[in-house]
Amino acid sequence: MIGSSGFGALNGVVVLDMTRMLSGPYASMLFADQGATVIKVEPLFGDDTRKLHPFPKAEGKLEYGAYYQSINRNKLDIAIDLKQEEGRDIIVRLAKKSDILLENFRVGVMERMQLAYEQLREINPRLVYGAIRGFGDPRTGASPYQDWPAYDIVAQAMGGVVGITGPKGGIPTKVGPGIGDTIPAIFCAFAALSALHHARATGKGQFVDVAMVDAILAMCERPVYQYSYQGKVAEPEGNGHPEFAPYGLFQCADGWVAIGCPRDDFWVTLCKIMGKPEFGSAPGFTTIAERRDNAVQVNAIVSEWAIKKTKVELTDLLGGVIPYGPVNTAADIYADPHIAARDMLRVVEHPGSGRGFVIANTPIRMTETPGGVNARSPLLGEHSNDILRFAGYADEQIASLRDRSIVR
Repeated sequence: MIGSSGFGALNGVVVLDMTRMLSGPYASMLFADQGATVIKVEPLFGDDTRKLHPFPKAEGKLEYGAYYQSINRNKLDIAIDLKQEEGRDIIVRLAKKSDILLENFRVGVMERMQLAYEQLREINPRLVYGAIRGFGDPRTGASPYQDWPAYDIVAQAMGGVVGITGPKGGIPTKVGPGIGDTIPAIFCAFAALSALHHARATGKGQFVDVAMVDAILAMCERPVYQYSYQGKVAEPEGNGHPEFAPYGLFQCADGWVAIGCPRDDFWVTLCKIMGKPEFGSAPGFTTIAERRDNAVQVNAIVSEWAIKKTKVELTDLLGGVIPYGPVNTAADIYADPHIAARDMLRVVEHPGSGRGFVIANTPIRMTETPGGVNARSPLLGEHSNDILRFAGYADEQIASLRDRSIVR
């Protein structure tokens, strides 16, 4: 039933999702995973991510690949031609019945479609309107870059994370996953939910704006205070930490592991396990500050010991004793008992493939209103009829909209 998902803490919340690619769909996915009814609006040809690889081997028609499947689960779908006035009218009707609208177009796109926040607010004063843009929206602070296109790599670079990532003394390095998109998405979902709380208390919605670059800067935080307090321009630190040693990644006989000693007692314990108890109290190694100043020697001691051990051996020696963990590959993650116990991998149907595939589940756990992956991602326009009925269209009107290719 439209308007009620039947599960999760956000059951009954309606989110009108006009986003595409990664940042916006990831934000709306967070709502869908907690039971909100998320109505994904796509153009008649679909979100571009439907075309992105990898694709499973097909026994039938494939409408999307793994990328789309991963971030559009639990959503309903309608395909609309927003270049036509009647298509825009559908959005107006849906906005009137929605709690939240999310979009991640460039500045001015929604205005040109006559679907700006100010226009939708007139028909639904309680509407929370969330926007993710590369450099934000001029409503909350006009950036000189507001018209620049921005993707993950741009946000990572300009927000500061690339500048502090990579080998020590080496070239700046992009973070592997698309955090330039997903971090802004998380901030946007939190902000929109906060604004919804306010709207339900006061009857007043508001415009919620998250810039991708701002979100990465906020996530980095450390370079900001280092520059202010120390006059220090942070640079790539490699796999270590500027304040703690040992603290980072260490090579072992069959891979890599993470070892950290952010407390003196952890260092003493590690020294005993390594068979070098004398270093636990030796001058230059006793305190956090001393080990920081002698990080090269400290890390060398740990490296020389770890390289002779396997991951399994190190796990047996250090697991649960000091901060420690193996560097897992995807294969390791699939075999990890923690991942299984936490139900972090969910199987979903992939239409056209004749089988199910695994995607990452939500990390959020609630005892009374469990959310998570409950349904595969939708086919293009799969729920158009139900969504149009929810918006107030009669069946004959729906048939007319379909016949004239205004909806799919």
